[in-house]
Amino acid sequence: MEFGFWSVVPPLLTIVLALLTKNVFISLILGIFVGSMVLANGAVFTGINETFYSFIHTFESNGNTIVLISILLIGALIYLIEKSGGIDGFTEVMLHRRALIRSKRGANIFTWLLGIVIFTSGSLSCMVTGSVARPFNDALKVPHEKSSFLIHTTSTPWCVLLPLSGWLAAMTGYLTSGGVAEDEAISTLIQSIPLNFYCIIAVFGALAVAIFNINIGPMKKAEQRAETTGELDAPGHGSALAADSGPVSGAKPRALNMLLPMLVLIAGILEVLMVTGNGNPTKGAGMQALLWGCILAVLTICILCVVQKIFTVSEVITEMFRGMGTMLPVAGILLFGFTMGTLVKSLDTGNYLTSLFMGALTPALLPALTFLLCMLLSFATGTSMGTMAIMSVICLPMAINMGIHIPLTAAAIFGGSIFGDHCSPISDTTVMSCATSGCDIIDHVKTQLPYVLISAGAALVLYLVLGFIL
Repeated sequence: MEFGFWSVVPPLLTIVLALLTKNVFISLILGIFVGSMVLANGAVFTGINETFYSFIHTFESNGNTIVLISILLIGALIYLIEKSGGIDGFTEVMLHRRALIRSKRGANIFTWLLGIVIFTSGSLSCMVTGSVARPFNDALKVPHEKSSFLIHTTSTPWCVLLPLSGWLAAMTGYLTSGGVAEDEAISTLIQSIPLNFYCIIAVFGALAVAIFNINIGPMKKAEQRAETTGELDAPGHGSALAADSGPVSGAKPRALNMLLPMLVLIAGILEVLMVTGNGNPTKGAGMQALLWGCILAVLTICILCVVQKIFTVSEVITEMFRGMGTMLPVAGILLFGFTMGTLVKSLDTGNYLTSLFMGALTPALLPALTFLLCMLLSFATGTSMGTMAIMSVICLPMAINMGIHIPLTAAAIFGGSIFGDHCSPISDTTVMSCATSGCDIIDHVKTQLPYVLISAGAALVLYLVLGFIL
């Protein structure tokens, strides 16, 4: 069934409400309710029933469930590391004893580099980079808005530029589903990477921001606030992890309590990737690896707490669940975001938006219009892979039939799809980067948006020019 304009209303309403009310939770639930009402053709009781059941259906996806569980485990991990003196000990070693990171610039560059090193998954990059880099950033008074910007920009935008993971298979699949021959898909993907202007400008622009401390718009105000008042968040904002901070009484600062669990987290992920990928980590089960890495890391910090007599076995279990509780708001927003994504797919929003933009099309404008439409769709839905899946089967056949440069069109699809994942308030990586950095979601979106729009604007101009040249 075609819903036409009504298919756009739920995601559009969600985003408008999120920006106006600054409450993502309420915005998402209202958007989901409206989407369920549209699917129910306006039947109130059916719509209410479908609203509740839509959350149940979200758990039918193993990937969604694993991400939600991993978020809770990350909350327990960070909380126990902090309570056991791990963060204080790690910060003392890095900032005072060894002075390996001496300034805000050093902390920013370290955050950027760490995000570059973890390239297998956007979600994994957000969680690990944010968890490891936060002690430096907080100690050196880097505002949470800047931290979340660097964490987020080096996640999915970099994964697409270096697709040596599940992204390789997914992106190749999208190309073949759009009509690219199987024996040409890999070479087409490789050719598209240097043409993915949005991701290139975004990632290396973030490096320039880190090195030269480039602050524009709301980010400049955030930096001034942190510099003059020491406040890392706007008054009354910030994540739950910022509350009740500091080690428990009697816990000595120990860098080991930070380093060992994080090492186990990364090693556990790599090991499971190796095992499930038959020796090739790029072909491993990323979600399964993430879950096992989190479980092993939490188990490690629990053992350390008991051995060091910081907590008894009973107490450490209680504290573990208390740490999970700090992530419940984040997990709730993620659950709602996943549910919204499923509704948008059911409403066929992508095909409707495409039909509006592709009516009167000049062939040379196809790459630029494809990029623009992918931007709008991914921002409205908060999903990059969903946008890629929809747009590949629509735009690539058009490019092939019109004789348009295929790698350029593919790059426009991939870059435009990442745009929404990078800046939409309902994107899962937006939520994760804020959760681990301690930043408020709306503050993150507002401060990051000028940088994102500059990257997108420059990319759009390049696609307009190269559409006529290539």
